[in-house]
Amino acid sequence: MVMVRRTKQGTEPAPGQPISLRTLGEYLNLSPATISLVLNNAPGVRSIPQETRDRVTEAAAKFDYRPSFYARSLRKRQTFSIGVLIPDLNDNYAAQVLTGMEEFLIEEGYFYLTASHRRKPDLIEEYPRLLMDRSVEGFIVIDTLLEHSLKLPVVAVAGHRKIEGVTNVVLDQRRAAELSLRHLYQLGHRKIAFMRGGSHSSDADERWECQMAVARELKLEVPAEMTAQIQLRVSTPEMGFGPANELFNRGTDFTAMVCYNDVSAIGAIRALMDHGLRVPEDVSVVGFDDIQAAAYHNPSLTTIRQPLQHMGVVAARILLQRIRGQATFPDAVPILPELVIRESTCPPNPRRGRGKRG
Repeated sequence: MVMVRRTKQGTEPAPGQPISLRTLGEYLNLSPATISLVLNNAPGVRSIPQETRDRVTEAAAKFDYRPSFYARSLRKRQTFSIGVLIPDLNDNYAAQVLTGMEEFLIEEGYFYLTASHRRKPDLIEEYPRLLMDRSVEGFIVIDTLLEHSLKLPVVAVAGHRKIEGVTNVVLDQRRAAELSLRHLYQLGHRKIAFMRGGSHSSDADERWECQMAVARELKLEVPAEMTAQIQLRVSTPEMGFGPANELFNRGTDFTAMVCYNDVSAIGAIRALMDHGLRVPEDVSVVGFDDIQAAAYHNPSLTTIRQPLQHMGVVAARILLQRIRGQATFPDAVPILPELVIRESTCPPNPRRGRGKRG
């Protein structure tokens, strides 16, 4: 039991004097250990009289004293913080993942430090070191191509590389391809153009391979002139505007377009409209991700929904469990997609041909 007998008030700290447990103790005529127990709400604090506890909290507020985060971290060998790597602060995909991740971390008393690498390999290499210098306990990396393992636990959202120490939270891309292509096939589309993601995006290769595998199953021909590659490393509709223009300018005959993601689909629709084509009456367009803008775009986007906020929660939960040594996980944790049918798809127009309105 903690015995507290000294109640007489001591001398106030001098103006500008740093406030520590010792100076508070001298002011309150209490031991620093007693003050620490109260301010940290530590086990054993109930043995301290309520009157004394009130005096401690009032004095701490009066002199604006806060327990040292770093001192507590050293004692517990924890910083209660993680590092997060994202491509761009304006990235809609990453923003929704961050929302789910943040909600879970707040409940668990964890803080996170975010760095946006703009998909530059040197920053992807350097930022983890800088964050480890700030004593983060682990990493969540979102749509980021890691080249090697790190010294701390890592959970990757949309990571597809098998790297030691990295748990990948990934969408079932095969299922996503089946949902989008079978939807268009059942509507009657046979001439489908494809927009392939850039090599800088971690999902690009697997998504493309799955789409081509499903296309073969459906006996859909996908000649080279019906595909266009995203080149720009941006997270704006401009990423899809150029490839859609490229497809149109080739004069190829397509009645539907499968875009890499929703942002590129919005850019593609703008390009098609600039060429006098209507969506979906002349060309149906399918996106991917179901970002918040997808439902409010005109026309609203038919898309593959990734439960992005849920993926953020899953990533945060797995990382903290790994940090605490509570569980082991497989290399990949799959997440199921969902087809959301909206206004941007319909059966093909039989009077339209050669990529132009008939």
